[in-house]
Amino acid sequence: MRVALVHDWLTGMRGGERVLDELCGLFPEADLYTLVHVPGSTSKRIEARRIFTSPLSRFPGAARHYRKFLPLFPWAIERFRLPNYDLVLSSSHAVAKGVRPPHGAVHLCYCFTPMRYVWDQAEAYLGGGLRRTLAGPLISYLRAFDVRTSAPNHVHRFVAISQCVAARIARHYGRDASVVYPPVDTDRLHPDGGPPDDFYLLVGGFVPYKREDLAIQAFRGLERRLVVAGDGPTRMALAARAPSNVTFLGRVSDAELARLYARCRALIYPQEEDFGIVAVEAQACGRPVIALGRGGALETVVPLPSRQSSGALATGLHFEPQTAEALAAAIHRFETHAQAFDPQTIRTHALRFAYSRFRAEMHREVELAFATKPPTA
Repeated sequence: MRVALVHDWLTGMRGGERVLDELCGLFPEADLYTLVHVPGSTSKRIEARRIFTSPLSRFPGAARHYRKFLPLFPWAIERFRLPNYDLVLSSSHAVAKGVRPPHGAVHLCYCFTPMRYVWDQAEAYLGGGLRRTLAGPLISYLRAFDVRTSAPNHVHRFVAISQCVAARIARHYGRDASVVYPPVDTDRLHPDGGPPDDFYLLVGGFVPYKREDLAIQAFRGLERRLVVAGDGPTRMALAARAPSNVTFLGRVSDAELARLYARCRALIYPQEEDFGIVAVEAQACGRPVIALGRGGALETVVPLPSRQSSGALATGLHFEPQTAEALAAAIHRFETHAQAFDPQTIRTHALRFAYSRFRAEMHREVELAFATKPPTA
């Protein structure tokens, strides 16, 4: 079967790229199409693909400032002219699903979320007031593109990464979507068998919706240590004004991140995620998660009952609203009931999201996409 994989951009190994890596394993002969590629920034399995990039990749500064080219994303993705493939599999959170499939091909979209910049989190990215008003025409243009390229004659089957994303697909596109949770490398991640060290962990992407600022503010008033791993556009600014009990490590290796997961008291998860691979990775290491009670965390983190001090299946806590005060209160509650969380129980819960489950379910979704292909596709 001739397969084309389409991914928004290849500039680092984040959650979406970890999913793409597994898709490359499922389809080892597939070609890969993307807006921008920074060579060497992703896994060996991804880099080994034959990779085709859009004209944006040749723009000055594209490797670092590709997000600033957002108005050009629809133009760039539609510039691809895919040859004769049987299957186009787009992994999309921006415009990858907007690629034009060749005549006769099946297009299956594994959707991380409808474009968050213009739908559910427009204000987090664009702000309010005058800036939001000025961005109005751009938002309208991108929404129209997003809806147009979600039609049944363009995307033949949607697969969402969570129930909350499936609900967004229904709300914004008027389409049904099945759910296949992303793969998590539970074989690589394990509890280390000892008691945790005296720090909490935050793994940051440092874009607006990740809300690292909220976690840092919560720890400003706590006599607790927060270790922050990861990199992104806002890291330097946040580090410059963080209190002394917050330590920034920058980007860390997979091995070091696994060690941090296993040694932390708990993972701090202040953002609303579409699924949240990081939260599952921490649980695979037997560590609880203190998460905002929205989005994917409602499907991946089993909360301690609100009026009890123990829960046989609990893997963390949820907090609401999305404020530093609510997060600080959740941390205090966690410390009061830390004995309620069993590392092996938490890891067992994480095994629900293992690679083997993802492979089997995605194979089934591809079969269903071909079985239900419209006659004119």
